[in-house]
Amino acid sequence: MADRQNGSMKPASGGSSASYTINLENFSKRLKDFYDHWRKYKSDFWGSSDAIAIATPPASEDLRYLKSSALNIWLLGYEFPETLMVFMSKQIHFLCSQKKANLLETVKRSAKEAVGTDIVVHVKAKNDDGTALMDEILQAVRSQSKSDSPIVGYIAKEAPEGKLLETWSEKLNGSSLQLADATNGFSELFAVKDAMELTCVKKAAYLTSSVMKNFVVPKLENIIDEEKKVTHSALMDDTEKAILDPSKVKVKLKVENVDICYPPIFQSGGKFDLRPSASSNDDELYYDSTSVIICAIGSRYNSYCSNVARTFLIDAAKSQSRAYEVLLKAHDSAIAALKPGNKVSTAYQAAVAVVEKEAPELLPNLTKSAGTGIGLEFRESGLGINSKNDRPIKPGMVFNVSLGFQNLQAETNNEKTEKFSLLLADTVIVSEKPPEVLTAACSKAVKDVAYSFNEEEEEERPRPRNEANGSEAFPSKATLRSDNQEMSKEELRRQHQAELARQKNEETARRLAGGGSGSAEGRGPVRTSNELVAYKNVNDIPYSKELIIQVDQRNEAILLPIYGSMVPFHVSTVKSVTSHQDNRTCTIRIIFNVPGTPFSPHDANSLKFQGAIYLKEITFRSKDPRHSSEVVQLIKTLRRQVASRESERAERATLVTQEKLQLANNRMRTMRLPDLWIRPSFGGRGRKLTGTLEAHINGFRYSTSRPDERVDIMYGNIKHAFFQPAEREMITLLHFHLHNHIMVGNKKTKDVQFYVEVMDVVQTLGGGRRSALDPDEIEEEQRERDRKNRINMEFQNFVNKVNDHWAQPQFKGLDLEFDMPLRELGFHGVPHKASAFIVPTSSCLVELIETPFLVVTLSEIEIVNLERVGFGQKNFDMAIVFKDFKKDVLRIDSIPATSLDGIKEWLDTTDLKYYESRLNLNWRPILKTIIDDPEKFIEDGGWEFLNLEGSDSDSENTEESDQGYEPSDAEPESESEDEASDSESLVESDEEDEDDSEENSEEEKGKTWEELEREASNADREKGDESDSEDDRRRKPKAFPKSRFTKSRVPDRRNFKGPPSKKPKFR
Repeated sequence: MADRQNGSMKPASGGSSASYTINLENFSKRLKDFYDHWRKYKSDFWGSSDAIAIATPPASEDLRYLKSSALNIWLLGYEFPETLMVFMSKQIHFLCSQKKANLLETVKRSAKEAVGTDIVVHVKAKNDDGTALMDEILQAVRSQSKSDSPIVGYIAKEAPEGKLLETWSEKLNGSSLQLADATNGFSELFAVKDAMELTCVKKAAYLTSSVMKNFVVPKLENIIDEEKKVTHSALMDDTEKAILDPSKVKVKLKVENVDICYPPIFQSGGKFDLRPSASSNDDELYYDSTSVIICAIGSRYNSYCSNVARTFLIDAAKSQSRAYEVLLKAHDSAIAALKPGNKVSTAYQAAVAVVEKEAPELLPNLTKSAGTGIGLEFRESGLGINSKNDRPIKPGMVFNVSLGFQNLQAETNNEKTEKFSLLLADTVIVSEKPPEVLTAACSKAVKDVAYSFNEEEEEERPRPRNEANGSEAFPSKATLRSDNQEMSKEELRRQHQAELARQKNEETARRLAGGGSGSAEGRGPVRTSNELVAYKNVNDIPYSKELIIQVDQRNEAILLPIYGSMVPFHVSTVKSVTSHQDNRTCTIRIIFNVPGTPFSPHDANSLKFQGAIYLKEITFRSKDPRHSSEVVQLIKTLRRQVASRESERAERATLVTQEKLQLANNRMRTMRLPDLWIRPSFGGRGRKLTGTLEAHINGFRYSTSRPDERVDIMYGNIKHAFFQPAEREMITLLHFHLHNHIMVGNKKTKDVQFYVEVMDVVQTLGGGRRSALDPDEIEEEQRERDRKNRINMEFQNFVNKVNDHWAQPQFKGLDLEFDMPLRELGFHGVPHKASAFIVPTSSCLVELIETPFLVVTLSEIEIVNLERVGFGQKNFDMAIVFKDFKKDVLRIDSIPATSLDGIKEWLDTTDLKYYESRLNLNWRPILKTIIDDPEKFIEDGGWEFLNLEGSDSDSENTEESDQGYEPSDAEPESESEDEASDSESLVESDEEDEDDSEENSEEEKGKTWEELEREASNADREKGDESDSEDDRRRKPKAFPKSRFTKSRVPDRRNFKGPPSKKPKFR
């Protein structure tokens, strides 16, 4: 703590000054700013002083902020303890030790060039009190002043410390010089930060918010969830260590450049102090019901300060949640008022106006200030945000906006929670645009700071669960459960799912009543036959001496010799072409597309000329096999090229017109990521190139060095944005899931991904296995780790900048923010053909590594059915039903059974209703039945026909519920051959189902599944129906080549008006 003054990098008294260098460019610029400001506002802020004397006290272990130290750091980059600086119009005098004098020699030339002053250094010997040197300085002040009694500006509030400064104070007071306070001048000078200072503040704020978000919040959650006893002071010490070692929160800042602004503050248990000078006591953290926890931390980077404070509510009472909501609005209002041209008092008045409007009874408890300016000093004098400060706000100012309610009363009898306080603080930069909140990464939204803590005390104030869920003032971030609570996790989940089922059925009923089950798929325009023109007139047909098959690639036509004439056909009319060689002859067979056939429907032109005759097939025989094979190959190639072009044209015809990209101007610094690959890749046969992704005013642009390889992605077209850093994968990626399709090269897509490979593919030439202790192997692994961390950090910085850009008011309606996959909730499954690691995010379920990509929006999901769930099963499947019933159900197969509990917990916490079944369902006929007769679906209980528990427990209605699922051989007389062939299965079993419940049906008693299957086969053979054989009724999906899937036979679908109210039961 020895260097915790404003300068954390001051030269040590015992060290060599050679290891320090002063930034001469920075020194020249700031010295000029200082002199310009002093000369311009000499009478306004500097007390009309002719000279300014600054004395820096000795080093101290106390955490303090001094303007003299701030000037040292601002001007020289380091704090110079026990040093006198006297600024005059033509000279600058320093009185210091020899080592500091050596360092100051380097700035003499710069001072002369910047402001035309000479630097005079007075070296104080070790045992000298410096009296004689002080007299020389005072004499120089008199000689350079035009007045008989010169005025010397100094910092009045800083009392002299140490023998040197006390001697200097006596000399000043005993001289004939007049003294004036120059504090306001320095406050004004330090108020507006330059670009280098703002960078330091941003880094400090990033560290502060990272410590709060990634260390403090998880630690508090762990303490509360596990009911640990930890004191405020212990939390303070742990948090201080996290700030001083940024690597603990994955922040890459040098340890020697960071420090704390003040010891972290933790308060709870009814004892709250909202003053900046507050401290953490030795009481234990109190987190019982209706308790409040206040955390405030501040960190410094290169001596520039930042601050953040958050309040956490535990099972909040209504008055607490209401007060917090008002404070949040007031805090945001104060931040929004920090605009150039406004007075500083405007911010506090904006906060007061919100409180007066929302909750006037809380106004007496509002803090008298909404914060202060912040920079080299934690509290910059003259920039307090209160009702009386009329100083104008300027771009480049930085404020610590801190607002709170002190000593509020809660409706509780507990002395530790009856009084509570609330506090919010953020570090904010003023700019021409809306204010930039540097600590916004640490959320202060109600849902992120409010926790629900269930405990036995609920007996004292009983409250039904559904009522609590429906009447809570805000949703809680997490439910913290103690080990001794009465209800188990599974019971709580079951209750929540029951409530979700009720809500889901009501929501589905409303949606179906409104006739909305989704829109039909749009299809692109189809070219009619009259558009296929090879030649406009006969004269355009190329002349040929020989009657042989020719291919005209220019006009996309083939010329066939028919009855002595060359007849042209557009290549699009060709359906297929084949060749067959037999002995010395070769046969060429050409089949044409004929309107009216199953795969070539009539178009407008063919319907107009219904009496037309079409050529369906033509065969040629040739004695030249080489020419025959060449012609066939040319026709196939031309047909493929034309089909590809027409497909692309049809795709483009369905695209939604995008707005035009507005390129970044001089006021907006372009954000870019170089050397990225894109998926889907551009077409073409050339070598693939990396490109650069740039963020502009209203969209992204990705481009390579080739002029035709460019993609624009508008912010308004982005539905979801994902950032996935490389951890166990080989790539770091940014992924955009779009509202409308765009073209990437010649591909139409809704998913665009940009990625970098973080590891190089290396092949050992020696072929042998290298030792894990091999120095080359260790060095190579270290290089790979460094490369991965560097790339992840580059992507993270780009994402942070873009998120800041999206925070502007014009993008508020788009609700854009990069989402990160939650790996700890991930599971393996087969969404398409190959196994992949599927990961939830806050709003989606995604798989972004393997193609085709998987992006499922959680808000578009109706229900989730977990299929093939049962004892002894190693895997199960997930069927995702969308709110748009016309969309196919998404299946994720082969999920390990070990992931079942985690998936249930995730679905429950995201308020998604899920069901479980022992069998796979055939969803297409189910959804078609719902769409055809939604009223019957609602009358039969909605989705409750999937409720396995309800089906097992309710034995009274078993007979009724099983009617729609009886095996067909139970009532053979009720089905005709057509009905049997038309019926589709609603249930698919993957193996012989085990006995899981009692059966009431007499027909099924004593019969195994094999016996039922054998009887069904015999009945089919007796009817002569060979189509419904064992092989036809057996289904083997790709994901489970070894599984045995069979279909249960169902009655006529025409008699099936809605989904059954119970699950089918098989013995």
